[in-house]
Amino acid sequence: MKNKKIIIAGGTGFIGQEICNYFGEENEIVILTRQVTDEKTNAFGEFSIKENVLKNIRIVKWDGITVADWASEINNADVVINLAGKTVNCRYTEKNKQEIFDSRTNATKAIGMTIQNAKNPPKLWINAASATIYRHAMDRPQDEFTGEYENDFSVQVCKRWEKTFFEHYTPNTRKIALRMAITLGAGGVMNPYFNLLKFALGGKQGSGKQMYSWVYIEDTCRMIDWIFEHQEIEDGFYNCCSPNPVTNKEFMKMLRKAAGHVFGLPAFTWMLKIGAKMIGTETELILKSRWVLPTKILQTDFQFKYPLLPEVFKEIINKTPRKKYHLF
Repeated sequence: MKNKKIIIAGGTGFIGQEICNYFGEENEIVILTRQVTDEKTNAFGEFSIKENVLKNIRIVKWDGITVADWASEINNADVVINLAGKTVNCRYTEKNKQEIFDSRTNATKAIGMTIQNAKNPPKLWINAASATIYRHAMDRPQDEFTGEYENDFSVQVCKRWEKTFFEHYTPNTRKIALRMAITLGAGGVMNPYFNLLKFALGGKQGSGKQMYSWVYIEDTCRMIDWIFEHQEIEDGFYNCCSPNPVTNKEFMKMLRKAAGHVFGLPAFTWMLKIGAKMIGTETELILKSRWVLPTKILQTDFQFKYPLLPEVFKEIINKTPRKKYHLF
């Protein structure tokens, strides 16, 4: 994409910032966020946005619920990318569950209503979704054609999120739900992994046999670009994950090797349950076996630039400040 206007809702997080870095040099970026109290501050000092990208980025305040002044930004935009939603890295109390549901469906509804009413709607609306929509799979991989679903909380969130997305009638705007696997890059989920290595805790988690589906952030951005440029790609959901998932044990072993750590103590299931309560999260985020393949996007001839973990870890470590994480 070049010389396009890209709207990123919920764009201040790790994935949103990396999308800005990838597209921001040659496109206009508008970030919709609830985190900035005064849009005039453009407080990029807290973000990891490249200096040469900042000039092409504006922050606009929204509440993720109501259609207000921010809606004018979507008219005449080329692409809308919705990443908005409360993190699932929390305890699943009834209050948190409701906030997780509401933050996703409300933001999606607000964007959908705005696109429906736009005089010149965007050509493409990409809505974040999650590869955790598939069941805990230890026996075989799940893809868009053969994947199976259970009805636990995480799956319920994913189903309701996608239902809200697809029920909006947008005849002039293609709609793609990207079912994202764990997204790796210099930041985000890698921060706690590096902390584990630092304290010699970089061994397997639980049995270590659970599958770990992942994608490198650059391939996520490349996939968005590919979908925009290939207008023949029809509405629907696409798994955004590497074609080469690994077990948790393999993931941690490759990470230790890449970072120069010979040894890592394992974290057994009982330890994870205690630790999860202490830090306010759920063991499902670590112990669920996500064995997902990107069949549909591969059928469009999309090629992953980073299909294997060793090369991904090399890229991440080269971009990570060593003093910050004491890798070596």
